[in-house]
Amino acid sequence: MKSHLVLVGLPGAGKTSVGKPLAEALGCPFVDVDAEIERREGKTVREIFAELGEPHFRKREREITKNLRDKPAAVVAPGGGWVADPANIALLRPPARLVYLKVRPSVALARLGKLRGTRPLLSRPDPLAEITRLLEERRVAYESADMAVDTELFDLQGVIGKIAELASAGG
Repeated sequence: MKSHLVLVGLPGAGKTSVGKPLAEALGCPFVDVDAEIERREGKTVREIFAELGEPHFRKREREITKNLRDKPAAVVAPGGGWVADPANIALLRPPARLVYLKVRPSVALARLGKLRGTRPLLSRPDPLAEITRLLEERRVAYESADMAVDTELFDLQGVIGKIAELASAGG
């Protein structure tokens, strides 16, 4: 693999669940952008949003993305909102390739289960309406990815296999 594969999609689409074994299968590093922000800040994403605000979080997100430009190829799993900022995408693409992990909002929420409460943007009274709104806001950005994989049509290994094909086809 010559360039980053960036997994984008709604919270609950499977970016981390797919990203870790995909990176292992491809023999490259895995970077979870939210986890890296939490490590650097010493706070959870929820705490960062509550105490420092979303703009602070987005600034950190951009810094980490910028640092990835000069790093060896990795599978990158940013948070769901990363793709909504064209500047993030421009920092890595090209040569990075975006992979949209497609999932319906109701399925994404079900997958999140109790973890839904750790997602600041889904801690509102109607999480299904909120995640549906997020999908509509981000749809164009998600669909501009180099590849889309419907995570409801394939099991985990099937999703990994489809993305690995992209990696081998494009380097």
